[in-house]
Amino acid sequence: MTNYLVTLESAWVVKDVKSLDDAVGIAISEAGKRLNPSAKFVEIESGYSQCPFCEEDLNCALVVANTALVGLMLSMKVFNAESPEHAQRIAKSVVGRALRTVPLKVTDVQEI
Repeated sequence: MTNYLVTLESAWVVKDVKSLDDAVGIAISEAGKRLNPSAKFVEIESGYSQCPFCEEDLNCALVVANTALVGLMLSMKVFNAESPEHAQRIAKSVVGRALRTVPLKVTDVQEI
């Protein structure tokens, strides 16, 4: 049995925002509220993607008509998993139970 750090990517919609910074802050706050208390051990960060031209990190959020789509990265340690695939299933189950309607995608699994 091995321990893993599983990172999930999620898409969070925030309505009635004025700026990109507000949208990111609200998304992290709302995700934290939904994860607490059942999955309060999940770490939440703003997502980043790479620019295809200059390869710099870009904020993974977009605001259009006072509505934002924010990419969040959710990291969770999974203990005593049989394999990386088992760790992925455990993480998606725990986080998915708390964030029922939020799409999730596994982006990274690291052995710790």
